[in-house]
Amino acid sequence: MHFISEELELYTENHSQDEPQLLAELNRETHQKILQPRMLSGHLQGRVLSMLSKIIRPQSILEIGTFTGYATLCLAEGLQQNGTIDTLDNNEELFDFQRKYFDRSQWKDQIFQHLGNALDIIPTLGKKYDLVFIDADKQNYANYFEIVVPMMTKGGIILSDNVLWSGKVLEEVKANDKSTIALLDYNKMLKEDPRVETVLLPIRDGLTVSRVI
Repeated sequence: MHFISEELELYTENHSQDEPQLLAELNRETHQKILQPRMLSGHLQGRVLSMLSKIIRPQSILEIGTFTGYATLCLAEGLQQNGTIDTLDNNEELFDFQRKYFDRSQWKDQIFQHLGNALDIIPTLGKKYDLVFIDADKQNYANYFEIVVPMMTKGGIILSDNVLWSGKVLEEVKANDKSTIALLDYNKMLKEDPRVETVLLPIRDGLTVSRVI
């Protein structure tokens, strides 16, 4: 959903940092070959993710939901020289597609793919994280948040994507719309959780920035 006109969105892209060539190719191939390409972060949000990562300068990043790896590479731009990013996804069919682009990047030895159920994998990682990006199944957002908060460094940042859910958070919710119900509960939880400071940004489909106190 476009929360601003397409003309204004294009204006913001034209007056933001250019999309790196590798990401432009990944963007294009995702739209040509992959189902549901709108799941890709895209130019503007990708530059926001890159900027936030560069400000934080994380030693370790956790990404829950890889899709085709666009956001992974955006987040990697801010990694410290010996930093790492663990990216998790349960779609085996996209694994090689992701790796193809990761291997073409300067962070190919710093990006670690994990295939399977994120709730099972995360506890086995045994790391502290400076930056986490949650962009997976909406019904588990609260579960992902609860499992990663104890793994965060003080002042660490948790990003949550799609929290406006194409505007459905403002509509009358059907009883069987479990994703929207889950996001409404999640947004309320973040607002009220004393462990974090939270701001919800109307970027793309809604991006929440939560700082661990």
